[in-house]
Amino acid sequence: MSEWIVFFADVVAFAPQILAGLGNTLLLSAVITITGLLGGVLVFYTAISQNRLCRKVTEAYISFFIGTPLIALLFLVYYGLPQWGLRLSPLTVAILGFTMNVSAYNARYLMTAYRGLDQDELEAARAQGFNNLQVFSFITLPQVMRLSIPALSNQVILNIKDSSVAFLIQYTEFFAQVQDFAVRNFQFFKAYLMAGLVYLALVSVVVVVSRWLERRFVLPGIRQF
Repeated sequence: MSEWIVFFADVVAFAPQILAGLGNTLLLSAVITITGLLGGVLVFYTAISQNRLCRKVTEAYISFFIGTPLIALLFLVYYGLPQWGLRLSPLTVAILGFTMNVSAYNARYLMTAYRGLDQDELEAARAQGFNNLQVFSFITLPQVMRLSIPALSNQVILNIKDSSVAFLIQYTEFFAQVQDFAVRNFQFFKAYLMAGLVYLALVSVVVVVSRWLERRFVLPGIRQF
């Protein structure tokens, strides 16, 4: 019991650094969730384009970024670009790398939902004089977004957990600070257990919000499980 008391005393002493790291984790997670969603919508729009070449290029983009390990992409940008005279901050590199990766995954989720739409409804809208952008904005996108809430919510959870990878490119997020804390007091098990519980708490918040969104924006005739 005394060991835990000492551990919590050490946590309190190191709390400013840990909280700063947690703030950086939340910042990165929030930014890549937004940019990844916007990028995913853009990639999805090009993926269903009437232009065959555009669709092929988009499919290649999605396949590349889904098939490439995120850490390899981050290392390529952070350590590779300086050889060409371009140096970016760890946060900038993390945002760029995650955004390209998350956009590909989100686009795939939206495309999966798109295949479940009633294509006759889209054709009817075009017959009424709607152009492709109007059909996408007013009919296609709202429906696929609502159908994709579970998948997009899971991606937010992955964003939070995967943000820990950013410490490998010198971004001092939560896990990096916990690791520094563990090295200082040699309480590796307790420190990593604490980190796991914090991540679990963050994920639980996302799950609660996700379930509320699913109930709030359920499509008529779609059964929720």
